[in-house]
Amino acid sequence: MMLLTLAHMLAVLLMPFVLVGLVNRTKSWWAGRKGPRIWQSFYDLRRLLFKRPVVSQVASPLFRVGAYVVLVCGLAAASMAPLLGQFAPLQFSQDFIVVAYTLGLARIMLMISAMDVGSAFEGMGAAREAAFSSYAEPALFLLIGSASAATGMSSFADLIGHLHNTHFYGPIVVPLVLALLILLQTEAARVPVDDPLTHLELTMIHEVMILDHSGPELAAMQYAAGLKMTLYAGLIAALLNPIDPLVAPLPAIGMSLAIMALVALVVGCVESLMARLPMRWVPRYVLLASAAALIAMLVVGMGVSKP
Repeated sequence: MMLLTLAHMLAVLLMPFVLVGLVNRTKSWWAGRKGPRIWQSFYDLRRLLFKRPVVSQVASPLFRVGAYVVLVCGLAAASMAPLLGQFAPLQFSQDFIVVAYTLGLARIMLMISAMDVGSAFEGMGAAREAAFSSYAEPALFLLIGSASAATGMSSFADLIGHLHNTHFYGPIVVPLVLALLILLQTEAARVPVDDPLTHLELTMIHEVMILDHSGPELAAMQYAAGLKMTLYAGLIAALLNPIDPLVAPLPAIGMSLAIMALVALVVGCVESLMARLPMRWVPRYVLLASAAALIAMLVVGMGVSKP
């Protein structure tokens, strides 16, 4: 148990840098460039930590506090998510509700911080974030509901980990992984929903909300985005990893980390091979996650209803 706890903590702390680095290296490979180092995002955040933040004169203390609330919420949610399979350091009945609302609190603080500077530009990004998250949250609850109905478990780690032992696993694993991949792209501000490198007014969502952040506050925001990618990549790994970490911890940890890295490579390939969607198409794309999770729930429902 101590080994799994330590591995989970190290994954939460280090995998955001690794996953972002793998995505950037994959995009560079498709573009025929060498690209940045895997740990480049770590060096960028370390540099930001030693810079003095510049704060707008109209911003309240809430603006600076919001960045750290977003970071703490991301760490709290990741500590309750089963990144390594049937295990999470913080695990209790109905903990998935706490995970969902902790992520919701982070989103609210992100939007409040954006609007606190009085910029219509950042207010536009906050409005888009609120609109698109309203499409993403039902998908998460439908996904969790499907796994809970299939396993009969009530904690996040158990309902994801025990899904492998049910006869529903084969029919629903593909739609659940698809839903999680779309949620990763939505929550972590990745193409085709958003683009972390864009500076065009018509296409900005997450980046426009953190334009006024600098120094340690900007580092907190960027690390929190990497944490969201790690969280959803870990959930995909937990769904696909057939090894029980409570039985064989070392092979399970290695397999989960390898699948998370593979997810980052898939995200990088998607970002290299397709353009960002027009803004009016983004809700339809995010709704695909809800549709995929709903298909999984219907499959489970029909299986449970059979005598």
